[in-house]
Amino acid sequence: MAATISDVAKCAGVGIGTVSRVLNGGKSVKDDKQQAVMRAMRELNYKPNSMAKRLREQKNGVIALMVPVVNHPFFAQFIDCVDQEADKFGYSTLLVASQQHAERENKILDRIGRREVDGAIFVTHHNHASERFDSYPIVSVDRHLSENVPYITSDNYEATKRAIEYLIERGCKKIGYIGTKPLVESEVLLREKAYRDAMREHGMTEYIVNEVAVHGDETKLADKFFESFADLDGVFASGYSTAQCAYKAAVQAGKSIPENLQMIAYDGSFTQWSGLSMTCVQQPIEQMAKSAVKILMERINGKTVAARTVHESSLIIGNTTK
Repeated sequence: MAATISDVAKCAGVGIGTVSRVLNGGKSVKDDKQQAVMRAMRELNYKPNSMAKRLREQKNGVIALMVPVVNHPFFAQFIDCVDQEADKFGYSTLLVASQQHAERENKILDRIGRREVDGAIFVTHHNHASERFDSYPIVSVDRHLSENVPYITSDNYEATKRAIEYLIERGCKKIGYIGTKPLVESEVLLREKAYRDAMREHGMTEYIVNEVAVHGDETKLADKFFESFADLDGVFASGYSTAQCAYKAAVQAGKSIPENLQMIAYDGSFTQWSGLSMTCVQQPIEQMAKSAVKILMERINGKTVAARTVHESSLIIGNTTK
């Protein structure tokens, strides 16, 4: 039979209330009694009733994770890392793919309000009234949802600038930018800014196709890009899917990569997903996921957190640059 809290109290020579305070992290328990309780728990192999604890704290042990799609390398890896990290805190993850379904995100906000879900990590393409987020435990990835919602991100501007400079160092004279814009204010927009700044600093002409689009529309953008700018010798793509489509469109247009067209993409380890060894800005997805979960747990527990957490990316050299 499993040990009870009464068994622990008897073994430690203290009252049940003392054991309860130790389990709940109470600082009022003297060190000798706290050590006695911890020793008794180990000896009896006592397992606290996590469900009862959650009920007392009015928590359900579930967080929601909102992503636009699941069949995308960044999101797929991020989902896996968040789920593993949440499990370490004793939480389950409710996954919601919401690219074309803003109502799914609204339903999660409603469930947080009804205390059916303890909090959420948002990677959204949708605009919501900022006040909907203000009183809820929410963490965002890249997106600026509200002044009261902390977010994690990678070093979008700095990493893109390094990538553009790398193309210039490799001899590129006509560098284009292809990407998709989110509908909400986002750190992702800093990628285009970094490209424009680099072009201005080097006295080079800008060639840009960067439009609001959903995942799945990248092929149309890539075709438009190379129809508009046929004689580029360098391309920066702002995401994995866009880069894949741009690469295919370039090959179909008769480009030889990297001999007469060099390419760098933001996101990814491309080799794992497609076999294509593309030079890319690789975001630290695991670290970003861990930060998102850690900050969310702190928010759920009423702690003050940093408004913005930035993780440094790496430039991974592949076969699409010289």
